[in-house]
Amino acid sequence: MAGAGTTLSARHESLPLARPFRISRGVKTAAEVVTVAIGRDGKVGRGEGVPYPRYGESVESALAAIEAQKGPIEAGASRHDLLDLMPAGAARNALDCALWDLEARLTGRSVFATLGLAEPLAPIATALTIGLDTPDAMRDAARELARAPLVKVKVDSSDPAAQLRAVREAAPDPRLIVDPNESWSMKEVEGLQELMIDLRVDLLEQPLPAGEDRALDGFASAIPIAADESIHTASDLDNLASGYGVVNVKLDKAGGLTGALQLIDQARERELGIMIGCMISSSLSIAPALALAADSAFADLDGPLWLMEDRSDGVSCDRGMLHRPCEGFWGAAN
Repeated sequence: MAGAGTTLSARHESLPLARPFRISRGVKTAAEVVTVAIGRDGKVGRGEGVPYPRYGESVESALAAIEAQKGPIEAGASRHDLLDLMPAGAARNALDCALWDLEARLTGRSVFATLGLAEPLAPIATALTIGLDTPDAMRDAARELARAPLVKVKVDSSDPAAQLRAVREAAPDPRLIVDPNESWSMKEVEGLQELMIDLRVDLLEQPLPAGEDRALDGFASAIPIAADESIHTASDLDNLASGYGVVNVKLDKAGGLTGALQLIDQARERELGIMIGCMISSSLSIAPALALAADSAFADLDGPLWLMEDRSDGVSCDRGMLHRPCEGFWGAAN
């Protein structure tokens, strides 16, 4: 949908968090995002990416990657062209989602209608995250989420049993996702099986470092295990350890909605479950992910809820039910 008269601009935004977000790899106090605007014929499509240091990305590298595509985009490169022009990552995600948004506004057909989704999108249950902390602090945080349908617990290898018991004690009802962020060894994976069964854990997400997860081959876990850092795009599926039964699809890893759709289609052919995740980000990152979440086994899209201030007209959340942005925010037919 791009072509003559097309313009591309990108910038960095630092979005402060309302409170620190702790995982096993460190603490985040702001979301560092890159936003893209692609304009044509009086319409503007927007996209957002979150460069992630864990994957060798920075704001500077993402902006440089986007700038390198300015010529092709302004000359008419499409979403599908981007798959060959640049690698998957936050930069391609921002461009891809902006092109989806622009296409909807130019054609008068929303992204959601193009994907065969009923509109308006129904609210979805999203995981609400409890950051890594002392068991007592995690118990207090869990108490505030006791009525949510789905809770995600960040743990490490220091005392995960105490962390999990504290959360379940304060929040006995929600479904639980446990996320060690690559901090466990097989000792924890095997040794905590019985406890996770007792605590009714629904999903264990990326317990082992991505480079060491062949240890999961042939392991029959009582708790389904999801790959996160171990899978980015559809091309990673052939090398995925057999112990994984679920893949966490994130737009920033897949390089946009186009790449994420490819990954989901091929993962389902392999009978893998789908989780739709996100980075700490604004609603501009979450709106495209909502197009994937309605038909997923798990949705973890609470990124904007950590911000001190989200973008106006973005998503809202009521007791763990995520409501779509206001009409016209992203992917709309206007």
